[in-house]
Amino acid sequence: MSNVFPNRAAIAASQLEQLRTLIAAITPDNKFYSGKFKAAAVPANFTSLADFSARFPFTTKQELVDDQRTHPPYGTGLTYPMERYTRYHQTSGTSGVPLRWLDTPESWNWMVGNWVEIFRAAGVGASDRIFFAFSFGPFVGFWLAFIAGQRVGALCLPGGGLSSGARLRLMFDNEATVLCCTPTYAIRLAEVAAEDGIDMGQSRVKLIMVAGEPGGSIPATRNRLKELWRGPQVFDHHGMTEVGPVSFQCPLKPGVLHIMESGYYAEVLDPKTGKPVGAGQTGELILTNLGRTGSPLIRYRTGDIVKPVESPTATETKPCACGRHDLALEGGILGRVDDMIVVRGVNIYPSAVEEIIRTCGGVAEYQVVVTSPHALTEMHVTVEPAADCADTAVLARHLEYAFSSAFSLRIPVEIAAAGSLPRFEMKASRWVRR
Repeated sequence: MSNVFPNRAAIAASQLEQLRTLIAAITPDNKFYSGKFKAAAVPANFTSLADFSARFPFTTKQELVDDQRTHPPYGTGLTYPMERYTRYHQTSGTSGVPLRWLDTPESWNWMVGNWVEIFRAAGVGASDRIFFAFSFGPFVGFWLAFIAGQRVGALCLPGGGLSSGARLRLMFDNEATVLCCTPTYAIRLAEVAAEDGIDMGQSRVKLIMVAGEPGGSIPATRNRLKELWRGPQVFDHHGMTEVGPVSFQCPLKPGVLHIMESGYYAEVLDPKTGKPVGAGQTGELILTNLGRTGSPLIRYRTGDIVKPVESPTATETKPCACGRHDLALEGGILGRVDDMIVVRGVNIYPSAVEEIIRTCGGVAEYQVVVTSPHALTEMHVTVEPAADCADTAVLARHLEYAFSSAFSLRIPVEIAAAGSLPRFEMKASRWVRR
């Protein structure tokens, strides 16, 4: 099986060739990057991937926001005249100002092809019926997944404009085998089923494909989804509106994401020093999309914190259990650079808190409140007990003990009334700063 997939040398050679083609295509017509390259005195040629990384500057989200604000509505990062662009999408804005993004038919087709690879890795094909449990707005992932589902020959069932209960009934009536949504919303759908008296035994869902949150690679959240949905597999993947579909779960190792390096040049760097991290070390994921020529991103600082199984700069690596040499990320997307908080000297990521809460069980929903009285950061957790929770006081004590064991901190836990905490269809916003 290891001979089916390209090795590191072949991956690097393809990336270098694609990078050279990309840079030649966007210079000089892409004003945003022509200006950046000129300011950084970037040479016309680069000899290797390492040379590319050493010479070409980063791109940050703030640069893109400022560019679109200064040159509304789409900024100067377009390689071709406006007449070439046929697709409009935008980011969710959950971590700041939304970005508007345009694509040419060629760039769009490239991204759909990447999503097809995600479906193939998940084992989804023409015999499947895919239910898309979200409203179809301007967010790119929904549309890409729907069109890619058609391309693999599956029956695609749109769930836009429906209540959660109506979505469940449509899904069950049409015997959907695949559910696409966020981890949080998959949990919410099961909760609604219980509230509406809908028998989860009617479900034919054998695979839940999740994205948008770290939960898909968190073991306790995955187990909770399997329990609520009566045993389907959970398949994680990730992407970004401005970058495209980036990774998919290893078919043989749940909790590990493979970067699609046929379409992306990925780096994992220390966010403070900008130096490459080694195997098993955490760093920020930096991405260059190799085929989205109409609206490219060069060395984009995603803000995502990841842990590579092998060093991304290694020229030779052992193949993954699935046979791939593509960059593998242990635990998926662990968090974001700006999500980590420091409480009394302890680094805490949202994914670690979710793992503890889901492992303890008995929680329907939760919220984390972060405060900074007298310049000292503190946090407390509010949980809404599940309907089958027998003793809420025991639940609170159990969680406080688990937090203390994990972080060596006392983190207060409060109990909220049933139905009092917000529910989410899109990305959950459980962390509140006050």
